[in-house]
Amino acid sequence: MTEPTAFEQAPFDTLTADERALLRHAAVAMRFEPQATLLSPQAEPTHVLLIASGHVQQLEAGEAVAVHRAGDLLGVREVLAGQARGHWTAVDAVEARAVPKEALQSLIAGNASFSARLFGDLAQRLAAVGERNQQREMLSLMMVRIGDVYLRKPFFVDGALDLVSVCRLLSEQGLTNALVRDGERIGMFTTTDLRDALLRDAPPSTLAVRDVAQFELIAMPPDSELFDALLTMVRHRVHRVLVRDGDTILGVLSQLDLMSFVSNHSHIIALQIEQSGSIDELKKAALQMDGLVGLLQSGGVRVEVITALVSELNTRVFARLWSFVAPPELVANSCLIVMGSEGRGEQILKTDQDNALLLRDGFGFVGLDRVAQRFNEALAGFGYPPCPGDIMVTNPLWRQPLAHFREAIRGADPQGVMRLAIFFDAVAVAGDAALLQEARAHLDAILAGGDAFLARFARAADQFAEPGNWWTRLTARRDEQPLDLKKLGTFPIVHGVRSLALKHRVRAPGTAARLRTLVDGRHLDPELARDLLDALHFLMGLKLKHQLRQREIGEAATNLVQPSALGTLERDMLKDSLAIIRRFRQHLVLQFRLDAL
Repeated sequence: MTEPTAFEQAPFDTLTADERALLRHAAVAMRFEPQATLLSPQAEPTHVLLIASGHVQQLEAGEAVAVHRAGDLLGVREVLAGQARGHWTAVDAVEARAVPKEALQSLIAGNASFSARLFGDLAQRLAAVGERNQQREMLSLMMVRIGDVYLRKPFFVDGALDLVSVCRLLSEQGLTNALVRDGERIGMFTTTDLRDALLRDAPPSTLAVRDVAQFELIAMPPDSELFDALLTMVRHRVHRVLVRDGDTILGVLSQLDLMSFVSNHSHIIALQIEQSGSIDELKKAALQMDGLVGLLQSGGVRVEVITALVSELNTRVFARLWSFVAPPELVANSCLIVMGSEGRGEQILKTDQDNALLLRDGFGFVGLDRVAQRFNEALAGFGYPPCPGDIMVTNPLWRQPLAHFREAIRGADPQGVMRLAIFFDAVAVAGDAALLQEARAHLDAILAGGDAFLARFARAADQFAEPGNWWTRLTARRDEQPLDLKKLGTFPIVHGVRSLALKHRVRAPGTAARLRTLVDGRHLDPELARDLLDALHFLMGLKLKHQLRQREIGEAATNLVQPSALGTLERDMLKDSLAIIRRFRQHLVLQFRLDAL
């Protein structure tokens, strides 16, 4: 093995020439294969390890807390204490120098500078791990119920009371808001409403509180999770939600109360997006989102909750960016849409851009090319990679007047079939959403008497069918041939459900919502729908976990996973998921008569 240069770096740069010679003489070259254990509580550690190449994952209480790479020194605390608290596992092939405990103790005792540098670095690493553990503990609190959190008791005022009297009552109670009872209606009066009322011509003493209060309130039951409350606040742009059990109002949950109960920066990102005054400021907010995803995943938050939150934040990023690059005239006469996993609300980490622009018929805009270029280039700078298939507003095919766009999605050729599949997931994020509704209505005309077309459309669910040996590969001790979790798993579910939704005129944008609607319409067996959703969420979670691990070790995130890298439980659940998908494929064959094609 090549002599590691790390012996010339901190903290070893404080050693004398004789001490470095002693270190090199005492160090032993070692090699660890992927998945090999370097340190564990089951064996007393006798050597510290200086990594020369490869990556080592550190786990505590079953959770990954760090990934170490070349130049890192492992096991100092463990060797000196005589016991390892966690597990250190080789992610890939690792080469290292093992320094015996006796040599380490000799260097610590004989060189004060080395000792200070060594334990200073160790303290910083422990602080970083401790901070991450604390974040996970705080995130686990997001799984508690709203009813377990401190709620501000409801304070009611009569809707006929004038504003001055209401403010006097609020001052006496030390409050900044009140619930307004006006007959059968319940509203809320806040200091924001008071600000707007002061701009009216009428004196506050003559205004009834019911005339300025907000009566379209968002209410949630006490058994909802805190994360649902946070997501609701982000989605509806509100600062408070009512907590009610049936007709009984239990209290008001505010952002301030929620944020004081649990430390999570997702709402801060949303505020940064809304308050950004430039593309650069918006970029700073967008670049934080993948870090938030990693934090949520490590905290055990369910994958469907993560996707819902990320979808809301993505929508805000796209809409805010469009407001920066598109003049008001263009915004008013167009509809910016996102498609694919973004449109379905199933994107987690930033993947390919899938966006388009519907223009009002007869509307022309000089400089549209430049606006589209600025939009897609900015998104690329935000971490959203350009689409390899060029499904972006920079492509004239995906930037057309409504009449021309209808022709583009007719599906007369194989490319048209996939264009329709992509468009079927579209949701509006900015501009005139009525244009998208008109385009969607055109789908019914396309599909009238189109059984043959629907069959061709559904056939795409089998285009990535895995060879029949996947079951054997999953049960093998080692298999270096990777599995594609998207082609093998998520795509057949997503596209198969999309095909059924198209057949039965289901317009819900997400796979979960489509499954619920299909079951409600008695177009799909409830048990199969439940199994499909469970399989989809498992595959999405497994893919996310794998992609985050890839990014931690400096690799590009992919959909490929080595069967040998899966734990026993993951293998079993993957086999169950693939069996469900196989059963679903058979259902599609019967539904669309694919065996007759």
